[in-house]
Amino acid sequence: MHSDSLGLAGQEQICSIRELIDSAALRVHFQPIVDLAGVSVYAHEALVRPPPNSPWNGPLELLASAQSENLTLEFELECLFRALWCWSRSARVGRLFLNISASVLVKAAERQQIVRLFDHAQALGLSLSSLVLELTEHEQVVEIDAIQSVIERLRRHGGALALDDFGDGRSSLRLWSELHPEYVKIDKYFVRDVNQHSHKLQTVQALSRLAEIFGAKLVAEGIETADELEILRDLGLPYAQGFYLGRPQADPVTVPLPDAERVLSSRQISVLPLQKQVSNRGLTARALLIEAPTVEAQASHELVAGLFKQHKGLHALALMEGERPVGLISRKTLQDLFLQIFFRDIYGGRPCRLHANPDPLLVDIHTPIENLTEILTAADQRYLSEGFIITEGGQYRGLGTGADLVRMVTEARIEAARHANPLTFLPGNIPITLHIQRLLDNQQDFIACYADLNQFKAFNDHYGYWRGDAVIRLQAECLQAVCDPRRDFIGHVGGDDFVLLLQSPDWHERLERSVQTFNRKALELYDQADQIAGGVHAEDRNGQLRFHPCTSVSLGVVKIAPGRYADAESVANAAASAKHHAKQSRSGLYLLEPAPQTAPTSPLR
Repeated sequence: MHSDSLGLAGQEQICSIRELIDSAALRVHFQPIVDLAGVSVYAHEALVRPPPNSPWNGPLELLASAQSENLTLEFELECLFRALWCWSRSARVGRLFLNISASVLVKAAERQQIVRLFDHAQALGLSLSSLVLELTEHEQVVEIDAIQSVIERLRRHGGALALDDFGDGRSSLRLWSELHPEYVKIDKYFVRDVNQHSHKLQTVQALSRLAEIFGAKLVAEGIETADELEILRDLGLPYAQGFYLGRPQADPVTVPLPDAERVLSSRQISVLPLQKQVSNRGLTARALLIEAPTVEAQASHELVAGLFKQHKGLHALALMEGERPVGLISRKTLQDLFLQIFFRDIYGGRPCRLHANPDPLLVDIHTPIENLTEILTAADQRYLSEGFIITEGGQYRGLGTGADLVRMVTEARIEAARHANPLTFLPGNIPITLHIQRLLDNQQDFIACYADLNQFKAFNDHYGYWRGDAVIRLQAECLQAVCDPRRDFIGHVGGDDFVLLLQSPDWHERLERSVQTFNRKALELYDQADQIAGGVHAEDRNGQLRFHPCTSVSLGVVKIAPGRYADAESVANAAASAKHHAKQSRSGLYLLEPAPQTAPTSPLR
């Protein structure tokens, strides 16, 4: 059936899968799989297409028709035989990936048809070491032993297994673990716009770590843009395929498409989308829980005072009616009461509920920490001083303190600010350091620029921090506006300090434009009288009142050549030194010539 005359049939309309199989009219196209590091074609995937003058528009419709005609096994085997025949008559380049569903693979193995397929490949002069069976159906695969038997036979001859569309919802990590495929294809959902979405980037990175654990090679599917390709190349993925690299066609190709070649050959690195890391994500009120005794609501002031004396670190006590908390009395409240003349004599034996907070704050133990930040700004600040009661399902579990909440929220915000500045939402110190290191590791020429404002303290003191924040946001806006988002990275160290890492060749013109734009727009943030005067009167750092000119920006610039700087800290030190010279020279833009690395401590720490 598979001879040189194949494909000549089909002059008449083919209307069923049976006719399609009998006439051997399926067409086969080959799409390249590219070695990203080697900038070369590593393999091809065989893809079937319906013949002209047929009722099917694509492979999905073919598969649906085969299923409806109960010919899924015969159809998929026909696709495999046809692909092998076409491959044998082409200028073969690399390995050949052949799609087969798990259910068909098992049935074909039971009927010895897979053995015949392997024999047929060898009869056509193909080496089994060049073949990769690509498992396209992952759902409810239970015949693992049968699949392993087939794959082991292929592996004895140097062949391999690939899992297709990993991450599409049907894929199974257990299947990956049990079958140990040599290749795993990442579903195109995670590849599409990976340069814009941090969660997709992190998923690809996680899959890369899994691939290392299981000893597999990843293939990114569906690449359609230069940005997607550049990001995946920088992440170290070994292989990829997609329209941007090469479209399916009748004849295999020897090289990727020219645009893809240029991207892969370039030494410029991509700017990764900001990975939003929230340090208190997953933390709940359980982290604030203090196990503490309780008292009955009718307990006397004397009894409560005794408990506070017994438990030195206890800040408050919850008052209970059965399992339900109905009040909270703090140590400080009781201490203040007992300092009053005759209080012990009059109230000592009476219920402490008389002086307890009858409406304590109840916090469920599963409440996320970020939801509790409202307590910090609530009108009723008793919750900060006396704390709150932690419950689970309405039942008492313990207490929480305002001090612990403030500490945890503050630590979380400080940690979050290291990843993204809360004022400008630009990357913070950690992403800045990581990007510098990526540039250094790639042996890439780039420009490190440190931006700082002149006379900003005087402006902030004179107008207040709200308008000061507006100046910083303007600074960020002017710097971002001149950055190529694909080539240039901007980070916010803190306050009015920014770092730019530029790969754009016209960096000098970009930075000059930023200086001019900021200095012009910053004047508009001054009151009219101060604009006319050219500045404001404010105290200097020594507490002396003097005149301060209008704020402007200083940019310190260093050219970073491969091999000159050992690490990110050295680059940051050099950029900080350049900034210092820029502020002294008041030139707006200062290029620091290469010098020994004797700059101050890194500002990124």
